[in-house]
Amino acid sequence: MKTVKTPKKLTNILCIGAGYVGGPTMAMIAKKCPDRKVTVVDINAERIAAWQSDALPFYEPGLKEVVAETLGRNLFFSTDIPAAIAAADVVFVAVNTPTKTFGQGAGRAADLQYWEKTAHEIRECATHDLIVVEKSTLPVRTATAMKRVLESGGAHRFEVLSNPEFLAEGTAIADLEKPDRVLVGSDETPTGAAAREAVVDIYAEWVPRDRILTTNVWSSELSKLAANAFLAQRISSVNALTELCEKTGADVDEVARAIGRDSRIGPKFLRAGVGFGGSCFKKDILNLVYLCEQRGLTEAAAYWNSVVEMNEHQETRFVAEMVHAMFNTVAGKRIAILGYAFKADTSDTRETPAKVVADLLAEERAQLVVCDPYALPNARKELARHGDLVSFEEDPYTAVEGADAVAVLTDWRQFPELDWARIFARMRKPAFVFDGRNCLDRRELFELGFHVRAIGKAPLSHFA
Repeated sequence: MKTVKTPKKLTNILCIGAGYVGGPTMAMIAKKCPDRKVTVVDINAERIAAWQSDALPFYEPGLKEVVAETLGRNLFFSTDIPAAIAAADVVFVAVNTPTKTFGQGAGRAADLQYWEKTAHEIRECATHDLIVVEKSTLPVRTATAMKRVLESGGAHRFEVLSNPEFLAEGTAIADLEKPDRVLVGSDETPTGAAAREAVVDIYAEWVPRDRILTTNVWSSELSKLAANAFLAQRISSVNALTELCEKTGADVDEVARAIGRDSRIGPKFLRAGVGFGGSCFKKDILNLVYLCEQRGLTEAAAYWNSVVEMNEHQETRFVAEMVHAMFNTVAGKRIAILGYAFKADTSDTRETPAKVVADLLAEERAQLVVCDPYALPNARKELARHGDLVSFEEDPYTAVEGADAVAVLTDWRQFPELDWARIFARMRKPAFVFDGRNCLDRRELFELGFHVRAIGKAPLSHFA
């Protein structure tokens, strides 16, 4: 049987998909491996043009500097996918795998149509045996399906590896430069192991070997889903305590600090808030739920689904508390939403809780003013259906002019540093602050005259 001939060194690296995963990852590889040529391709010509300009497709701290250092030296962007495949030694696949919105598994299963189209294109354009690396988050055993597509009637052989990303938006460049771990999974065969070692050698140029983990391909695929599920579960767990804290006088930050000192638990991902967002957590958990359901694992599916349900409850509860506090009506009231990105230090708004909050408040006929340092272009598109009920401001002091309430929905560093006395003077009275990220000094705000509600803390009100 013919086997893949793995080059001793993978000098021509290709990534298909120029999004949040492919672009930063390949830019870092180009920086750390100057003797390797790195090409990123995408069918979106506008996105490819943006990567080659001063206005990158999205904001990520440090990304612009890494791209500027490597662009044109050994980092290249192109829309000529066939030519890039033909020249590649290894192809990383970082195409979108959203949750299905139709057919079997709608609302849970991963939509693999873009992944399969890419597999067909690789097979048709390959001029020699290739290593194909899954970079996108995929269901367990997708590598087997990909290999079947790649080797259906083609003249070449392929080794399919799994190398999931573990990047946190806002710290992606730091995560790439000094990762907690790099995971590479392959078939446990001589050719699979050889291909795996060739990919490991790329990362070993800057990542210590003891941080590079190797597994079988299915363990690697599942590890990505499991990691995101565990992180999201921690957030939902602490958020599940917030209502009890509010009703008993406990402070969720103090509770989180106390339990986080337990070395068995640790302090990370125990910050209460309006809910988690981003492209991965919800999508990956729902994919995990679907995989469990397909295999008859009812209890496991229900457990992981409850993590998502708790998150959705936290978003809707936040709005319900706003309406209740403002005398059970927000119709016609001006509410300034500070922060629209799902977290600080990114322009990404996928699954952002701010959209849910804005949608629900618009349904209550509130007049919304959205302010965010980087996410306003996305906000304008996503909230356009509300028409005149939503406006947008870059300046927070303009956004709060005449507002009845301020809702902080992203923990941007600049929001706690605002002149809140100046904000109070500009607002209608009574003036409310709803801190959805627990990033403000609520006692200080209360002393300025605000009525303050923060997640998992007793309300501070001037009403008798």
